[in-house]
Amino acid sequence: MSPDQLEDFASRYTEAWCSHDSAATASFFAEDGSIAVNGGTPAVGRKEIAELVQGFYDAFPDTVVIMDAVRGAGDHAVYLWTYEGTNTGPGGTGNRVRFSGWEAWTFSPDGLVKNSVGTFDASEYDRQLAEGI
Repeated sequence: MSPDQLEDFASRYTEAWCSHDSAATASFFAEDGSIAVNGGTPAVGRKEIAELVQGFYDAFPDTVVIMDAVRGAGDHAVYLWTYEGTNTGPGGTGNRVRFSGWEAWTFSPDGLVKNSVGTFDASEYDRQLAEGI
């Protein structure tokens, strides 16, 4: 994937996250793609990926994702992001969060994400849930 194609892909992925349409976000993954967050059990396949994404939308109905950067090499890329939202979903704290993280992507031959390994500072996330930013 060329640098311009990668930039476009990552921009559209960011827009999908901001659309609050979990199926649209999951469509950036191969049919059998996967994403693991902070060493957790991977969500495998678009259905499970959409469910994972929907969990964020449910907890943070005003979800906004900002693309900080994307860098690629061959069929790999790193997508750096910042997530913002207010935890007003069911059982929410009402607190606003703003935290950054990244996803390491491996692309499938058809140019979709085959595997994503993501991470963010869970302790800072937990602190913001409890106290706000």
